[in-house]
Amino acid sequence: MIKRLSLLLLLLPSLVQAQSKAEKPWMLGPFQKLNTDNPILAAKTNTTFDCPVRHQTIRWEEKDVYNPTAVVRNNKVYMVYRAEDTVRRVGGTSRLGLAVSTDGIHFKRMPKPVFYPNNDAMKVYEWEGGCEDPRIVESPNGVYVMTYTAYDGDKARLCVATSRNLTDWQKQGLAFDQFENGKYRNSWSKSGAIVCKRVGSRFVAQKINGKYWMYWGDQPQLRLATSDDLLHWSPLETDGGKPVVAAESRKGKHDYRLIEPGPYAMLTKEGILLIYNGMNDIKNGDVNLPEGAYAGGQLLFNAQDPTKLIDRSEAHFIKPDQPYETQGQVNQVVFLEGMVPFHSRWFLYYGTADSKIGVAVAKQ
Repeated sequence: MIKRLSLLLLLLPSLVQAQSKAEKPWMLGPFQKLNTDNPILAAKTNTTFDCPVRHQTIRWEEKDVYNPTAVVRNNKVYMVYRAEDTVRRVGGTSRLGLAVSTDGIHFKRMPKPVFYPNNDAMKVYEWEGGCEDPRIVESPNGVYVMTYTAYDGDKARLCVATSRNLTDWQKQGLAFDQFENGKYRNSWSKSGAIVCKRVGSRFVAQKINGKYWMYWGDQPQLRLATSDDLLHWSPLETDGGKPVVAAESRKGKHDYRLIEPGPYAMLTKEGILLIYNGMNDIKNGDVNLPEGAYAGGQLLFNAQDPTKLIDRSEAHFIKPDQPYETQGQVNQVVFLEGMVPFHSRWFLYYGTADSKIGVAVAKQ
């Protein structure tokens, strides 16, 4: 027994080293949560905003802040994050704030939201649930393209907006509005991750076979769409008019209930890498995760044919296990949505329990 224990102790360093490697060679990671700094952003009660719809001053990020995207600009990390007030009876109206960091961890926030429901053509879709869950890439000519969710209190709808400076935004409307005379206009849609290539610290949308591509949806099946201009998107459908399935949930896994894109989809030498969020069903999914838990996985698609799934992580690579991740507005949530290469590391930003924001890092 003593000999066996001694042998185990000798092997322990190598076992730890093996477990610290990414599960598969093409995957990013391993990621380490910065628990000494997390959560890096939380709700604030002293920032106010004159809401043009309510015609009153509200504390726009008083309830929760979560689900951020991020870009590197001028050697700083710019984070666009979702914030909720407490005025709306159910949930809270969501607006998007902007925060800036020189180290990727400590952020200085702008006092007012940079994107929000207004008395404009999008009000019918955005009020009073708000503007949720941004994801940002750049167009080839340097314009920031943001996919976000408009929520009217009943349906979520995937939308597009553009900006040249991250503070002044132009709403471009519903992503699928022009497809087949508005076929998807009143259907649930959200979470658009555009395929892009890395150019230094920037992520630029890249055409494949003459089209831009986007993974989207929060269903047991991951969906696809294409575009000529990054503004107007066409869901990919079968000959029978059903959405083309890019990847499906798996029995016994953390993603049994749904698959939802994380940040952008990134072209790598192995293929298109998409970090995604999976929701657990304890009866049919991962018995080691709580019911309804959100945990992260990774997918790899063919770089020449984004509909073809090449490989995927066997298990989650990040899960809720900290108090700020297991308890909040929605318990047991790590929701991945923003990622940047910065100072020789990957910074992966995520919402924690739909209440706060955390970060995990990995070597590039």
